[in-house]
Formats: sequence, structure tokens, C-alpha cells
Amino acid sequence: MKKSNLNMETRRSPRQRCRVDSKVRYLQQEAAARMVDVSRTGLALELATPFHAAAGSTVQIQNDHLGLIEATVRWRRASRLGVEVLRTSNALAQMSAYFRHFHKEVRPVLTR
Repeated sequence: MKKSNLNMETRRSPRQRCRVDSKVRYLQQEAAARMVDVSRTGLALELATPFHAAAGSTVQIQNDHLGLIEATVRWRRASRLGVEVLRTSNALAQMSAYFRHFHKEVRPVLTR
């Protein structure tokens, strides 16, 4: 993450909401998850089952839109997991293709 002029961490790229069913793997664990927001450098997952991966761990995320991608866990809170995509040419190409061909911004269904 980059630092702002107030010495606070800020996001490198804006996040966009989505809903994509996925699987996340770490060592011998596998959990069903849903990708709930995505940016060009990372994404957040809502986990369906308990998943034990600490910050700094490398996980694999697989879904129909991204394929198989490796990422580093940046944060974990309750049933949510935030990851930063590893900066390989393959991962960057997969993220670019996702935004070009698949991504549709998800808006809340109920309005006031």
C-alpha cells in the first residue's frame, strides 16, 4: 500500500464491487468463498467456512472469471479475507482480462 501525505496507508487502485463464486486454497485447506470486491491489485473474499491463513501467507484463488491466481493475504477479519495479487505477468494479464471481459459493477438491490 502507498502512503498518503498524512502518513496513512491508502489503496493503490480503487475497488469495485462484484459477486463471483470462488475457491481459496492454502496448504491442505480449501474453502468456498465469494469475491465481493476487486481492484487491479487485490480483492476481498467472503468465506463460507472457517479458513486459517495468516497475513503474509500465499493462497491460491480459483474461479471461472479469473482462472487460478496466487495472492498474498493482507488482512483477515471474521469470515472475510483481503488479498494482494502477486505481481507476475500471468496474474496481471488475468486481472486485466477479467476487467475487460467479465466485470460488472454490482449495485445494492434495495434502495431507499
